[in-house]
Amino acid sequence: MTTRIEKRFAALKAEGRAALVTFTMSGDPDTATSLAVIKALPKAGADLIELGMPFTDPMADGPAIQAAGVRALAAGQTLSKTLAMVRDFRTEDDDTPIVLMGYYNPIYIYGVDRFLVDAKAAGVDGLIVVDLPPEEDEELCIPALKAGVNFIRLATPTTDDKRLPAVLNNTSGFVYYVSITGITGSAAPDATKVAAAVTRIKRHTTLPVAVGFGVRTAEQARMIAQGADGVVVGSALVDVLRASLDKDGKATPLTVKAVADLVADLSQGVRGAKAAAE
Repeated sequence: MTTRIEKRFAALKAEGRAALVTFTMSGDPDTATSLAVIKALPKAGADLIELGMPFTDPMADGPAIQAAGVRALAAGQTLSKTLAMVRDFRTEDDDTPIVLMGYYNPIYIYGVDRFLVDAKAAGVDGLIVVDLPPEEDEELCIPALKAGVNFIRLATPTTDDKRLPAVLNNTSGFVYYVSITGITGSAAPDATKVAAAVTRIKRHTTLPVAVGFGVRTAEQARMIAQGADGVVVGSALVDVLRASLDKDGKATPLTVKAVADLVADLSQGVRGAKAAAE
């Protein structure tokens, strides 16, 4: 069965452009506002939605996304509430792919089998679990694939040709290329190096390659989109959301619009790459 992720990338390939993949933290700054944000994303130009699962020890995340997770947890966000948000989103949008991104611990505590049943029923299309290497595929990756949920892996600048086949084995949906070494949101990617890395990865796989970490502006998105199948933006969206909050860290009437406006701008950048190529 073709997943929403596969359908979306195929449609965009036919259109001749890259995907804009947006990341926000579920439950940041509260469940209702977070749901309103994700509902606004497709209308603003997001092609795929990554939804963070807040966790108490997010070792791969930079300060902005760590702080978003802290806000979400403080507001009472749980994995069950995240799945409920996806269910609610699906009542209005049955097409936009949703990928849950985070760490294995909350899924392990929830129970892998139960989680996969509930995630699939809610309308989750894929998982990115950053602390599960290929050597532990039996834990979650293989069961997820059997359940019809794409398991998306990260490749980095340090993933050499010897390691790539292991990373790509059992990967589905797309490959997420982390364009810079280090934590999220820390530096801007080099478009020339990124394009070369995407070409190298594509020698090993037919899957689309989406590039993230460090993309903050429409111009950066346009540059990356010229050499990749997708552009992932996370920290910039989390930052603009945080900047819209009041002094107590609560949502304001500007919060949803602030995120949607940046997504609309980034979307123009991604779509501009196609125009530049023609």
